[in-house]
Amino acid sequence: MSQTPSPIRLHKQLDAIWQTPSGWGRLSSVNHTVLGKRFMLVALVFFAIGGLLSMLIRAQLATPDSAFLGPELYNQIFTMHGTVMMFLFAIPMFEGCAVYMLPKLLGARDMAFPRLTAYGFWCYLFGGTILIVAMLLGAAPNGGWFMYTPLSSRPYTPGINADVWLLGITFVEISAVTAAVEIFVTILRMRAPGMSLPRMPLFAWYMLVTAGMMIFGFPPLILGSILLELERAFDLPFFDPNRGGDPLLWQHLFWLFGHPEVYIIFLPAAGALSTIIPVFAQRPMLGYRAIIAAIVAMGFLSFGLWVHHMFTVGIPHMALAFFSAASALVAVPTAVQIFAWIGTLASGRPRWDIPMLYVAGFFVVFVIGGLTGVMLAMVPFNTQAHDSYFVVAHLHYVLVGGFVFPMLAAIYYWLPHISGRQSLYRLSVPAFWLILIGFNLTFFLMHLTGLMGMPRRISTYPSNWGWDWLNLLSSIGGFILTMGLALVLADMVLQFRLGRRYRRDPWQAGTLEWATATPPPTYNFAALPRIDTRADQLSPDRIGPRLAGGEGYLGFARNGEQETLAVDIATGEIDHVIILPRRSFLPLWTALATGSIFLALLFKLYWAAPLGALVTLALFLMWPRSLGQRRDVGPVDIGRGETAVLDAEAVGNVTVLANRTAVAMNGTLFASLLFGGLFLLIVAPNWTDIAPLDMPIWAGLSALLAAAAGAVLAWLARKRNGAGRPAGGFLAAAAIAQGVATGLVVPLMLAVPDPTGHARQAVIMAVLLYAILHCGLGALMAAHGVWRIGRGFVSARRQTELVLATLWAAYAAGATALALGLTLLLGSAGGGS
Repeated sequence: MSQTPSPIRLHKQLDAIWQTPSGWGRLSSVNHTVLGKRFMLVALVFFAIGGLLSMLIRAQLATPDSAFLGPELYNQIFTMHGTVMMFLFAIPMFEGCAVYMLPKLLGARDMAFPRLTAYGFWCYLFGGTILIVAMLLGAAPNGGWFMYTPLSSRPYTPGINADVWLLGITFVEISAVTAAVEIFVTILRMRAPGMSLPRMPLFAWYMLVTAGMMIFGFPPLILGSILLELERAFDLPFFDPNRGGDPLLWQHLFWLFGHPEVYIIFLPAAGALSTIIPVFAQRPMLGYRAIIAAIVAMGFLSFGLWVHHMFTVGIPHMALAFFSAASALVAVPTAVQIFAWIGTLASGRPRWDIPMLYVAGFFVVFVIGGLTGVMLAMVPFNTQAHDSYFVVAHLHYVLVGGFVFPMLAAIYYWLPHISGRQSLYRLSVPAFWLILIGFNLTFFLMHLTGLMGMPRRISTYPSNWGWDWLNLLSSIGGFILTMGLALVLADMVLQFRLGRRYRRDPWQAGTLEWATATPPPTYNFAALPRIDTRADQLSPDRIGPRLAGGEGYLGFARNGEQETLAVDIATGEIDHVIILPRRSFLPLWTALATGSIFLALLFKLYWAAPLGALVTLALFLMWPRSLGQRRDVGPVDIGRGETAVLDAEAVGNVTVLANRTAVAMNGTLFASLLFGGLFLLIVAPNWTDIAPLDMPIWAGLSALLAAAAGAVLAWLARKRNGAGRPAGGFLAAAAIAQGVATGLVVPLMLAVPDPTGHARQAVIMAVLLYAILHCGLGALMAAHGVWRIGRGFVSARRQTELVLATLWAAYAAGATALALGLTLLLGSAGGGS
């Protein structure tokens, strides 16, 4: 097997295995190169839509007392502008960049879960389409992209506008959370052999921290959206102060996501800068380890800043001081990176090209945004400038400076990798200057209008308040900026037809992605490399031809399977061979079924939502039916005289790591729910006059015992299987125990009186429903394990299903215990009769 075929024959064999068919078959693609390009293309389309909306806003505000847009339409447009740019452009754009780039940068052939990538893409496309169609039909959300309550609650937004946002964004966020798991697992386990963590390129470090932030940052938003939709649809009063709720709970949940999201957007862009700058400075990046420490510190600090969006809501002075200090402190790791970039340029021999123009633009714009951010971190200034156009200016300087300029640099840097051609300089240089001048003319003046008292979100203003000429110049700048971006788009399109061709590595870079052919083949590398030094100081022009000739790991095609390697997380030494799933329509059908749930909820067809959920679940269960091995194979040849076991026989394979990551994400969502319950108990009004609840304690204790028994039985089944003894009986018993626990929580729910009467009952209903869902999930995982044992996919060496069943059963038992604890606490609250 390790005898390498001729390069041409090897290429044909691998291409036959990895290629995406033409015609309708394209919809079945799960290849990361194809899906990464689709993500970025769709994100650019949404960016164009968001840009068009911004032009409508600036046309409205260009003159005082304008009647160009009515207030209702204006509210929809500025809400959709923020929503599109934040949720449909920025995050998906870097997801697409990560999906396309990471396997090539790390020396792998694909992402860890190709079908999950495809599922995430379809959810993103369908969810975004729902939002855009709603806007075209005049039913777009109109309460601002942050959807503050009570404005977004049903009494003040009675139509489906807010429901479109809540359901559409939750649908889209499926894409974000699947991408987070994908990126996290891929970086930790699918690097080239020898690429230990200290050898990993900086871009991968940035993406690893970003993925970690998404794992813990997105669940609060998803939970908040679910709770608000439950309030709107079923009148459960989580945010209604008259019934024990609190509108501030929404702000906490939203900004627990919202502020880390700024860094979730910035860090990938900073990763692109840390990749591009040393290439054009023609020297290695200064402060490699200091930058990694700064990235990690920024990831942690970003979660401690959310309250600085709430300085004016009346929180205690001690909290104001703490969050003000934390907000200023985040400037330190940011400064470490900026000084490292400047130092690298100053100590190198910089050569100027199009990407470097945008790097220079980034320095100017982002530093201004950072300085105004420090100003806003100070409570007295924030109180004066809060909700004024000063904040709008700061927001755009940070996001456009910290994301759009670096991403434009990244596009010009990496687009030749996609097209195999270089850009047209006659268009790209004037495009840059139009963007830089137009942006600063638009947004710098907003600092002044904000300081002069102009509030954000207003649709018009009188002519005697002194804002006229500033707004007119901002609008002119906005149109100049748009012309520059249109030139960039034209440049990108023309590059594919008229750009000059080249073979590989046009920038003399030192990272692995340039070792592939350009455009790259669907399998990236005909053979996988071994890395013996830092992976941003390689010689792609020397490594590439050897890999293309089959010199390396897996330089052959075996059994028609898509193979790549998994490594140890820390050392990068080879751990096992991953067999990736082939192309399939299942992700598309599953995304459509998932979309039917959201559409049923949106149109109040609540009876149809469970049907959609059942179809979705059935389709998910079909995904792994052909994956795995029905016999023990043992170590197989991987080339270079080495062997490794297949993933089915590796205990800590990528599937196990992905499930552990999903449990962490799920736990964050549950912790946010528990936080919400405790927050309302302590802070919200109207909790002192309620009477304690009379709950059937026997049902709670019985449910807890059954859930714990399910976890113990699943663990025993795993132990028996590891010892080579039959485990199906114990696992079936675990499934039954988890099913019994599911049923025993139901009496508790039925004992909760009128969940619409008070937030206490609504929260108890929510946590008990969470426990029911997860006991049911534990039962399902155990039952699936029994089915896989019966089909011959499990042995003493192949125990992935038993590991997963134990993991989810233990989580279900823990969640049940916490849910019952909060139920007991909230049920005894109050003192009324």
